[in-house]
Amino acid sequence: MVPAEPTPPDRIDPLESRSYRITVDDGRDSFYALSIEDPASEEAWVMSDTVLALENMR
Repeated sequence: MVPAEPTPPDRIDPLESRSYRITVDDGRDSFYALSIEDPASEEAWVMSDTVLALENMR
């Protein structure tokens, strides 16, 4: 069995990311969110309210 080789990406355009602090309940509660978007497409995005730095996920 041969180890799998990573497949090079079909594109090299960078994704954009933004972080948000979202406040709810008239300011009584807030949480952080992360959005990752493809600037070339209005339909290619993901948003998560579970924010971890990539360095902490290893």
